Amino acid sequence: MNIQDLIRQMQTGVATVVFEKIDTKEIRVMPCTLNEEVAQRPMTIKNYDAKSMSLVMWALDKKAWRDVRVNTIKEWYKGYPEGG
Repeated sequence: MNIQDLIRQMQTGVATVVFEKIDTKEIRVMPCTLNEEVAQRPMTIKNYDAKSMSLVMWALDKKAWRDVRVNTIKEWYKGYPEGG
């Protein structure tokens, strides 16, 4: 899985990240972005390191920042979740 590609996708639009929540082990499907126009809010984080152990992203469904550990990401894809 290429985390740099995920970061690029979130910076230009929307990505859906599928990951396992640490506390409950529940699988979460989260549409997210790092794009100010999509989020309709200023993005304060401008530099991202693909080697980081976690990524901070704007969850479009919760309208809040979320910190996701890279090792919990099962998959990601461009755009919104199906049916969303």
